[in-house]
Amino acid sequence: MTTRTQALVDALRARIVDGDLAPGRPVPSESELVAEFGVSRTVVREAMSRLQAAGLVETLRGRGSFVLARPSTESFGVDVGGLRSVAERVELLEFRTAVETEAAALAALRRDDDQLAAVRRAADAFARAADRPADAVAADFAFHLAVATASGNRYLRELLGTLGEPMIAMPSARLRTGAPRAQEVVAEHAAVVLAVQRGDAETARAAMRVHLVSSTARLAGR
Repeated sequence: MTTRTQALVDALRARIVDGDLAPGRPVPSESELVAEFGVSRTVVREAMSRLQAAGLVETLRGRGSFVLARPSTESFGVDVGGLRSVAERVELLEFRTAVETEAAALAALRRDDDQLAAVRRAADAFARAADRPADAVAADFAFHLAVATASGNRYLRELLGTLGEPMIAMPSARLRTGAPRAQEVVAEHAAVVLAVQRGDAETARAAMRVHLVSSTARLAGR
């Protein structure tokens, strides 16, 4: 089912594709979008965040958001919200492993102090939310997005931003047992953070691989 956020993203993307919102032109203000689409400010902000992650708009503090480019009508996309079977989610984790291991390695080489601080904050936020499944998904996604952002490669950041929170696979066992398995994830995140902090690309790559391979095993009930 399409969420209000995704519906707004799709509507604005369509306007950009059709040329109604041309490159360099401002996107309607937050208040205007709230009034037009009947959604909350939170929905508008999340939609703008997704469009920004996809490289379609840029938000300038105090000036608003502006269209960067018209998206291709033939682009790669994964409807992660439509994944239902364990096998499909395992395939997604395999895809993420191929992408995010390199993102972690690049983050170790390229991150600046602010990006490192963002990765740490995201890891800490997940640790605090780890035994609350309803909050853990958003916190988990924020951690992986922070690592991709720290890679300095906008395509890696945009890819994860496009996948969104549904890319996080929550094993059914986590819903039943909560903290015990969740603490494994906390430790795996910490290993990635430490490697990125030390600037050790090979260890960061290995730590992210261990985390995502372990996530695959947990999802499959192993």
